[in-house]
Amino acid sequence: MSIFKIFSKEKKESLDKGLEKTKDSFFTKLGRTVVGKSQVDEDVLDELEEILISSDLGVNTTVKIIDRIEERVAREKYLGTSELDKILREEIAGLLSENNTDDLKDFSLPEEIKKPYVLLVVGVNGVGKTTTIGKLAAQYKKQGKKVILGAADTFRAAAVDQLKMWGARIDVPVVSHGMNTDPASVAFDAVKQGVEEEADIVIIDTAGRLHTKVNLMNELSKIKRVIQKFVNEAPHEVLLVLDGSTGQNAMIQAREFTKATEVSALAITKLDGTAKGGVVIGISEEFKIPVKYIGVGEKVEDLQVFNKMEFVDSFFKRV
Repeated sequence: MSIFKIFSKEKKESLDKGLEKTKDSFFTKLGRTVVGKSQVDEDVLDELEEILISSDLGVNTTVKIIDRIEERVAREKYLGTSELDKILREEIAGLLSENNTDDLKDFSLPEEIKKPYVLLVVGVNGVGKTTTIGKLAAQYKKQGKKVILGAADTFRAAAVDQLKMWGARIDVPVVSHGMNTDPASVAFDAVKQGVEEEADIVIIDTAGRLHTKVNLMNELSKIKRVIQKFVNEAPHEVLLVLDGSTGQNAMIQAREFTKATEVSALAITKLDGTAKGGVVIGISEEFKIPVKYIGVGEKVEDLQVFNKMEFVDSFFKRV
């Protein structure tokens, strides 16, 4: 079967399945909190705060959610613990809906930007960065877009080889100079080829480590300078890939990278193998940067565009 299989209902089922471990852990803890209690009171809220923090929503997001529920308790006087699922769902959805970042509808490119759209992808080793690039390229190829990949994570041989494998698998050209070469030179040639061949999108794999902020900024600044010789506005997007299974470490990496460079979008991977999926809610709420993609499985279609309300719905959907 083609890896470009078109799906709709399967997407929701994949999201539900990908969050199973997170949901099982969360609802088990929640069940222990409300057992024998009928009313949402101060003790329940204290325990709920611990559950949300331990579910990797983060302290800041948790405090906001608890504050909202406390206001609701004060306003409505009596809230039963049987309603806690519904209350949490509503308040988390309400909090995320106030975030002024818009969800993507699909894997599409801005029509107003002259081709090629240049996407730089950053993230530490092991987060699924190169795999995410391959899956993104596959999604764009499925739509009939012309895609070129640039293997500019040149300090890790596996990253270069892995990107070449993805290129061969989905029939997308990969510009590579091999290992221990200048990342900016690879980016230069990738964008040059993108312009010459009238590609729709050039995706550049780079910055496979979080070394000192100064070095990271210098490397990315050099890449920007050279690719702007061909496309003035490039890069149009800097996508930071985070491993959702690391929980709060993903939050820390987001803070560090956003300090070091101009991250404009986030992808959160490996949610299917962890009980730490709540970190998506925390990151989506805390950072004023859109979470554009989430990874909920191994297949190409398991890289999904992130929809805040769909995610909350799946998070609270009991089997």
